[in-house]
Amino acid sequence: MGLQLLGLEEISGSLVALDHVKNVSNEEMVEIELANGSVRQGRVVQIEGEKAMVQVFEGTAGLSKKNTKTRLLGHPMEIALSKEILGRVFNGAGKPIDGLGDVYAEKFADINGKPLNPVSRQYPRNYINTGISAIDGLNTLIRGQKLPIFSGSGMPHDKLAVQIVRQAQIADDDGKGFGIVFGAMGVKNDVADYFKRSFEETGVMEKVCMFVNLSNDPIIERTLTPRCALTAAEYLAYELDMHILVILTDITSYCEALREFSSSKGEIPGRKGYPGYLYSDLASLYERAGIIKTSKGSVTQIPILTMPNDDITHPVPDLTGYITEGQIVLDRNLHQNGVYPPIGCLASLSRLMKDGIGEGYTRKDHQDVANQLFASYAQVLEARSLASVIGEDELSESDKRFMEFGRLFEKVFVGQGFGVKRSIIETLNLGWALLSTLPMSALDRLDPELIKANYDPERAMRTISLALQGEE
Repeated sequence: MGLQLLGLEEISGSLVALDHVKNVSNEEMVEIELANGSVRQGRVVQIEGEKAMVQVFEGTAGLSKKNTKTRLLGHPMEIALSKEILGRVFNGAGKPIDGLGDVYAEKFADINGKPLNPVSRQYPRNYINTGISAIDGLNTLIRGQKLPIFSGSGMPHDKLAVQIVRQAQIADDDGKGFGIVFGAMGVKNDVADYFKRSFEETGVMEKVCMFVNLSNDPIIERTLTPRCALTAAEYLAYELDMHILVILTDITSYCEALREFSSSKGEIPGRKGYPGYLYSDLASLYERAGIIKTSKGSVTQIPILTMPNDDITHPVPDLTGYITEGQIVLDRNLHQNGVYPPIGCLASLSRLMKDGIGEGYTRKDHQDVANQLFASYAQVLEARSLASVIGEDELSESDKRFMEFGRLFEKVFVGQGFGVKRSIIETLNLGWALLSTLPMSALDRLDPELIKANYDPERAMRTISLALQGEE
């Protein structure tokens, strides 16, 4: 039984102040009992001498300064963990909301996690196959990596998240060693239902653990959601030796909740009103991805964020880019042209890709094919820029070939559609098929021996035709 106090010093918004408090810790959990006997949860967010500020999860409506009892529980926020959490749905604070009852806990864990000794980390190797060519072929996701998706308002990032959950797998997966932790922050009810229904209909729900914070839920809960999700992921990865993919959407909603929370505490704002500690706060989430030497498991992160006004210099994508190991950028022009997924390949990057592909992981020619596809697509954009000035009819034959390559690349390779799942071999073969539509002299990033073995225009047209028909 922790310290119990009667009465409140002050009530301000969702915060209450306690006075004459001793031996209290930051982020310590608090039980608040109202005069009618109902109990609310809170958390210590600020300490000044013997005065403590407590954030009330359910809000302060109905609280009385005189008749409210508070009990300091003596521990930070914890969630119940066991293998049973796979297939379950929780709210942003880790409480079950799927009607299946409480989780029989094998352990309780602090949602802030334990700091990993850098020496105990293992360098990320091998890859996770998402079934999406623009990611697997050009911006490969490596186990233990943190690779964000930069999206914008109205873009299909929710659809892309569902597709990744449905299709993701590891090369040596026996069906039991891979799982997904999905954290949704500030989503509307229909979006939350879409996620859950999609996972159930495609039969992947049994390997998914969901944490859902709705747009009408308390903002303090929104700031807890990714930490609950990552704590669950760390348990599954480091104690049950599973490979866990964590998808967090929308990080921008999380940061806006953090900004509102910071403002309510009277903290001095930084750029665009966000708190000055936004960088370190985001780092405390992203740096929980990785692999440790004492476990066979791994935690891989795909944080999804929406860029306000498509501004990649906005504080949220800007700081995220500093911390993470690359980014997948969704392109609005591709989206408006009906390309799905609208991944802007030249703006996207996976910094760890080189360490988890090639012989022994994907295929020996993977890096060479990716380099040539990038170079050829860059030529496409140059040809389009020239065509906008002089007209496509006035282009050279070489530039016209690049223009046609660009149309096929966007329609077939990038725009594979929602229902198509490609293996890494199918992706690389399709890449070769597209490169075979170009003059052999244009393939200046490839070894002549590779070109001789794989350059086949006739076979290329059959492969592209099958891809266009969705029969690949």
